[in-house]
Amino acid sequence: MIAAIFSYVLAALLALLPITNPLSAAPLVLSITADLSDEERQRQLKRACIYMAEILIVFLLVGALIMDFFSISIPGLRIAGGLIISYLGFRMLFPPENGPLPNAAKQEAKRKQDVSFTPLAMPSLAGPGSIAAVISLSSTIHNSTVLPLWLGYASVCVGIMLTALINWLLLRVAFKLYWKLGETGLNAIARLMGFFLICIGIQFFIDGIAGLLRDPSFWPGAGR
Repeated sequence: MIAAIFSYVLAALLALLPITNPLSAAPLVLSITADLSDEERQRQLKRACIYMAEILIVFLLVGALIMDFFSISIPGLRIAGGLIISYLGFRMLFPPENGPLPNAAKQEAKRKQDVSFTPLAMPSLAGPGSIAAVISLSSTIHNSTVLPLWLGYASVCVGIMLTALINWLLLRVAFKLYWKLGETGLNAIARLMGFFLICIGIQFFIDGIAGLLRDPSFWPGAGR
């Protein structure tokens, strides 16, 4: 049971860390918090990571309900999640010229007093890719017989909170890394993480296709 708990926590960490990728968010944070003191910036970052954990835990807990309400199958969710994560990976591997946020969104963020919820927590840290990942984890918990349902959810929640903690720690040092590595160095790290994201997304897609092909209801006339 301990090994199963550890595997759930590790699965959440490995799925979410490359997607949230706090190092690539450093230039955005510097841009939209340029007028804030260092103390206020750190406060905003801490709050953003708390919001990120809360958002992901909510989607984890209601993930199965969302799938049932919209009649979304697990293979369908994995295929869609794989496409989203791959798209995010390609955007990191080949970033747009104006960065992760459009110029209009950046200007709006600069005028806000509190940027912790938007755009930092959502969509920068808890975006479509990480939400799709936790909903997929929710479906995995429901279909697993290794752990009791509540323990499976608790294990993934621990993984989400650890991810938020690591994001906060990395964002605290991201500014020092930014000044040492520069734009080029962080872009190289972001491109490497983008490649890992593409691999994760493709694997999600492959698992979804494999699950779809194993589903008897997918084949016409199979139930007759």
